[in-house]
Amino acid sequence: MDDIHIQRGYMPGAIGRVAELHAACYTENWSFGVYFEARIATELSAFLSRYDETRDGFWTAIVHGRIEGSLAIDGQHAWEQGAHLRWFIASEKLRGKGVGDALIGHAVQFCRDIGFPSIYLWTFEGPLAADHLFRKHGFVLTEERIGTRWGVKLNEQRYELLL
Repeated sequence: MDDIHIQRGYMPGAIGRVAELHAACYTENWSFGVYFEARIATELSAFLSRYDETRDGFWTAIVHGRIEGSLAIDGQHAWEQGAHLRWFIASEKLRGKGVGDALIGHAVQFCRDIGFPSIYLWTFEGPLAADHLFRKHGFVLTEERIGTRWGVKLNEQRYELLL
């Protein structure tokens, strides 16, 4: 991981690159399409437009100046609903190199430092490496339901970590 750097906060091109990483991965592996990519770009844009570093976190994994991974903590409603972990992704070249583990570690520590009561995320049954990392960090599967949140019918899963 010598040439991989984790950076906190916005950097130019982040919205497009994070949307691109998600679209490429999820279209190739789960046949997601334009609806998913547009949703990622739209929601990430809205999040970064209202980003408040005292309650929100946005981390990118940078390799030679290029974003190759990301994770965000949306703390806007953290005191009532828990902090929302979102936009977790690592490019193919970073998978298996500890970057996902590092990104989740930064996010969990950030939430602990602030004193948030919990962290939650929505995913779906399928991404086994991500599932393993969430469980490794103490997240517990709390809900499952069939839904179309990502534009295709899937078994959606909610994970939660009590802090």
